[in-house]
Formats: sequence, C-alpha cells, structure tokens
Amino acid sequence: MAAPARVALVTGAAGGIGRETVAALMRGGFSVAAVDLALADLPCAFDAPFEAISADVTDEAAVAGAVERCVRRFGSLDCVVHLAGAVGRGPLVEVSAADWRRLLEVNLTSAFLLAKAAHPHLRESRGTLVLVSSTNGLNGGSTLSGPAYAVAKAGVINLVRYLAKEWGAEGIRVNGVAPGPVDTPMLARLPEATREALRQSIPLGRLADATDVAGVLSFLCSPQAAYLTGIVMNVSGGLVLD
Repeated sequence: MAAPARVALVTGAAGGIGRETVAALMRGGFSVAAVDLALADLPCAFDAPFEAISADVTDEAAVAGAVERCVRRFGSLDCVVHLAGAVGRGPLVEVSAADWRRLLEVNLTSAFLLAKAAHPHLRESRGTLVLVSSTNGLNGGSTLSGPAYAVAKAGVINLVRYLAKEWGAEGIRVNGVAPGPVDTPMLARLPEATREALRQSIPLGRLADATDVAGVLSFLCSPQAAYLTGIVMNVSGGLVLD
C-alpha cells in the first residue's frame, strides 16, 4: 500500500513565489492547501490534491479556520510555509502609525497566529514550519521597503530561532528563508532604474526568480532537511553576506 501523501499549507499562495512553491511541493508529492485573499490569481487546476482557501492572515479566527479546513480535507498537516506579507516604503518620519501597525500585523503577527494554529497538528506529524523573512531583516533594510517591513522581517527571524528551540523536543523543525530582490510583481512597484541598480549590486549578476526561492522552501519541507532547524537561509545571490 502506498504511503499517504504528505500535506502542506502555503500562505500567500497566489503571489509569484507562492505559486511556484505550491507547484514545487506538489511535484514533491505533497497535497497542498493554498491560502490567499486573491484566490482568483491561483491556477485553476493542479495534478495533485489541492484546496484553495480564502483567509486574511492577520485575522486569528480566519487563520485557525484555514488550518482546520486543511486538516479536515487531507487528514493531517506536515508542513506549513508562510509567504504572505506586504512591503512599505519611505523613511521613518513619513510612515504613519497606522501603516506601521498594519505592516507589523501582516508580516510578523501573522506568523505568530499561523504558528499557534498549526502547532498541535505539526506536533502530531512531527512536521515542519518555514517562515519567510527577507534580507531586509538581516541588514536593516532601506527606504525601498521602509522601516516597519525591516523590523517585522527581523522579528520573523527571531521567531524562527525561538520556536526551533521551544518546539524541537516535540520533533517540529522550524526554519526560515530570507530572500533578496526577487523578480516578481511585488518588485515591479520600483522604477526600472532602481531594479537595474539592485541587479547590478548582486554578485551573481541577476535578480532571483520565484523558482529560486520556491526550490529552497521545498527543500526545507523535504526529508533531506530532516536535521535542519533554527536556520535562516539567505537566498540573495550574495547581495547580503552573513
């Protein structure tokens, strides 16, 4: 009898990296619950079992409901990848208190809510949680994405480290990924000259594409990463050297 498919839940699944991550996990044999507000942007069909779930990742009840719906559909939860997020812009003095709170909610509080909701299921499966940070969380960021984004993504990194220690005895692995600039629609908000300057600053000579990041996320969910926990993989083409 074939082993049951492993089950993954991916937030931000309709984004550029999210779509590629869903596809990579399915190629790896996962059934996937794809969570996003923009469900219309998800592909209409996949070759593996797939469930599209609309949820606001800053809403505790909605996050808990998405996790429970995933488990009801597939029977378990082995891997959670948290990609949902939003960027800001500008210097600190131009950031309103409302925007500051919003960006911390979307980028950091959402990771807390998802981790809390997924914990009992990951404990049962001895599964893995992967939180997506940014090189902005490693190097202090810039006005291109703003101070709240940099602070929130730094918080994600320490949440990874904290949970890796707290949950390790339960067999749950917790890791992070910190991408540099990725050639997705989110980067298209920047002027062409700024994107070109970013590209030229990267030692590998190109922006990442979504598959570069999705491949790392898929690896962290795989058995090949079974002895990795508490790490944050810097996927920046050498832009940030940590």
